[in-house]
Amino acid sequence: MTMPPTACPRGAVARRGRRCLLAVMVMVLVLLDASAAVPAGGAHGAGRAGDGPARITSVRTIDARTRDLTVHSPAVGTSVPVRVILPRRWHTDKKATFPVLYMLHGGDDDYTSWTRETDIERLAETADFLIVMPDGGKAGYYSDWRTGTPRWETFHTGELVRLMESTYRASSSRAVMGLSMGGFGALNYAARHQGMFRYVAAMSSYVDLDDPAVRLSLALGSDRDGIDIKDVWGDPVTDRANWQAHNPAAMVRAFRGTRVHLSVGSGTPGPSDLGRDLDVVVVSTVAEAALPKSVRAFASSLRRAGVEVTSHHYDPGTHSWPYWQRELHRVWPTVTKVLGQRGRR
Repeated sequence: MTMPPTACPRGAVARRGRRCLLAVMVMVLVLLDASAAVPAGGAHGAGRAGDGPARITSVRTIDARTRDLTVHSPAVGTSVPVRVILPRRWHTDKKATFPVLYMLHGGDDDYTSWTRETDIERLAETADFLIVMPDGGKAGYYSDWRTGTPRWETFHTGELVRLMESTYRASSSRAVMGLSMGGFGALNYAARHQGMFRYVAAMSSYVDLDDPAVRLSLALGSDRDGIDIKDVWGDPVTDRANWQAHNPAAMVRAFRGTRVHLSVGSGTPGPSDLGRDLDVVVVSTVAEAALPKSVRAFASSLRRAGVEVTSHHYDPGTHSWPYWQRELHRVWPTVTKVLGQRGRR
């Protein structure tokens, strides 16, 4: 599942019209007959080093603490925008280093989504850590593509981390969170780079690439976005090892030492969905309804592997921003605690 259309900026889904509803109908038929897949084991690995150093080519001041960076990335092969919210002490305590929270957006969105759709800036008022919101490309899958470029994993876990440390005094204390495709990316980064993140939170995310509903959503989403999913991880049969190397459900032991939080809605519309376009509600309902079963299974597998995991399954809840905004508030106290300061809700 590339980020389902309902995770787009508000109003974008309605323009998709009949294609969205057709995709929903196909997905419903498959979901009615889909059975849970058994996670398969597989190796995991890290992204390749970038070809030459990444560098910040421009900085735009949004307000006293928010900056939009343009980063030239050899790994991605182009410039990538990154939004950063600085800690309040960043300007006054010139010798201090700061923990970092990385926030990953969904597949049909961009680096502005968290500040556009949530009150993360208000929450950050007392945060004593950097908040870094990088772009991940439309349907970028937070992966180094099989075709060679883009290499989003190398950018996010290598180039960007080094730039934050060298330019913005980031420390090695890190947390990562994301929603939908961004949650998938957060889980993958935490598993494939053990020890890099103390805490990972995934909201409404697909967690098992072997799940039939996920396979269908990947096919529909990649077709809609004009890409071939084989360009990302290769053929799911002949390149199965690479698919499993990017499959959170196949890497449960790799999460040991990292605190994990998983959240997902039931797919039932609620008061937060009132007044929204009917097409949007239908798509976000089906997109979320496909996730709870595999998320529960993944959480159980993590616990059996000795991973410290919390989960929140809520009803009602669709694949949409009102629920992710609420979930951000729910996990915020833990994020601030893990990163070493109190903060406020």
